[in-house]
Amino acid sequence: MNAVIELKDVEHVYVTDREAVLALEGMNISVQPGEFISLVGPSGCGKTTLLSIMAGLLVPTRGEVLLHGRRVSGPDPDVGYMLQQDYLFPWRTILDNALIGLELRGMLTQERKASVIQLLEGMGLGGTGSLYPSQLSGGMRQRVALVRTLATEPDLLLLDEPFSALDYQTKLQLEDLIAETLHARNKTAVLVTHDLAEAIAVSDRVIVLAAGPGRIRRTFEVPENIRLTQPFYAREQEGFNDLFHQIWKELEASEGRGERNGP
Repeated sequence: MNAVIELKDVEHVYVTDREAVLALEGMNISVQPGEFISLVGPSGCGKTTLLSIMAGLLVPTRGEVLLHGRRVSGPDPDVGYMLQQDYLFPWRTILDNALIGLELRGMLTQERKASVIQLLEGMGLGGTGSLYPSQLSGGMRQRVALVRTLATEPDLLLLDEPFSALDYQTKLQLEDLIAETLHARNKTAVLVTHDLAEAIAVSDRVIVLAAGPGRIRRTFEVPENIRLTQPFYAREQEGFNDLFHQIWKELEASEGRGERNGP
């Protein structure tokens, strides 16, 4: 089976007037169709840089990124990117915000519009289409942002801490909703998060990154009994706490020097 996205020996250097900083080194990641992986690591390990490279927003200094086997050289319609902020346009209605990606790509049809309205309803947003972003809660706005991302039917979703600004109850509800929606649509996703419990609850694999420069320290496979359980209840599954503590210890060790690479 061909990977949806693959990073091969990716390195990235940020150059300023004063110095050149190696942000990423030797990144080799392969994400299979329908797989959900999470990237965790200390601040400065390059998680967001990695997502930007996957999205085609940054060209790596060395190595290559392949999307369905073709080299990524810029933003691609097969990739959807969801950020911590919803970036809804305050002057557009909820439905118009959800449709904007289709409009910009010249893909808006009555059939697709009906599909987006259905998706809004499935996200618990039925009847909000004529409202404006200021009339919705933060959690509801994030659901609209997800609908907007899914509307163009991307093969790969990149999620950069989309729940971090929400209260804990809303965060847990959205974890369940997004995980169920992506699974039902057989979408492939890469999540960046600082929340280890969240990473384990929604993922098939958790990749721990080390900083200075950013590189893969270890990959953890999430046991099947956890993967097949709704994220809210996954935290109660046997082995969840043990895996949490293993990843926690790996993260603590990653803040030192001389880390080992690979799984």
